[in-house]
Amino acid sequence: MATRLLEGVHAAGREVLAIYQRDFTVETKADQSPLTEADMAAHHALVALLESVSPGVPILSEESGEIPFATRQAWSRYWLIDPLDGTKEFIGKNGEFTLNVALIEDGVPVFGIVHAPVLETTWVGQLGQGAFKHKGGETTPIRVRALPDPTETPWQIVGSRRHGAETFDAFCSRLPAHECVSMGSSLKLCLVAEGEADLYPRLAPTCEWDTAAAQAVVTAAGGEVLDAETLEPLRCNQQDSVLNPFFIVAGQRDPRWVEALSTALRA
Repeated sequence: MATRLLEGVHAAGREVLAIYQRDFTVETKADQSPLTEADMAAHHALVALLESVSPGVPILSEESGEIPFATRQAWSRYWLIDPLDGTKEFIGKNGEFTLNVALIEDGVPVFGIVHAPVLETTWVGQLGQGAFKHKGGETTPIRVRALPDPTETPWQIVGSRRHGAETFDAFCSRLPAHECVSMGSSLKLCLVAEGEADLYPRLAPTCEWDTAAAQAVVTAAGGEVLDAETLEPLRCNQQDSVLNPFFIVAGQRDPRWVEALSTALRA
């Protein structure tokens, strides 16, 4: 199944890339977020793929319309997809957008694919099976890294290009020596998964479909995606809203960033 899924996601990515490379229209959804024909093309391609691979398993997509919690709460196993994560990055043509597919079991993202068409890179993770990066025809196992000694090697912190800057800056100001990089979409979580970044604090709104696939990759790579207040792992489909709490992605827990996070949230 994994091979068919990977091939299908790559095919959807080629559709998206073809639209990216030409002129396209941009609409505005009810929540004022942008929508392009690439969002819908990827949505239809991924839904068709998942219906083919696993008939009968429910699918929740950002573009599928609202499904009441009264229906969703009966799902013990379902697919959660964001057909185009980083639509603003897609419109801005900086390449930092992804197609995200996650399998959720009892609220836990257990399998995820994050595909970045422009970067020609795909991250895949499955609990108990590890995480992998596919690029240039090569497949490489990935793993989070141990936090370095900041007196020798600065911590690498990745943040959103567009959201939550004030609280992010407050968090970073309380850390040991570090360097910050801004990036769009779920690529930020993948950087932690592959050991290129140590922390990604998300202190602004997101939805479950924005994070589930990459969360599966991070956890399969040995890291954690934690509620910023409780430091418990994020879970999906636990309430009527699909909004996530603020969260932090970490390769390793450490009292120094825990205290910095707590202080920033109180500020």
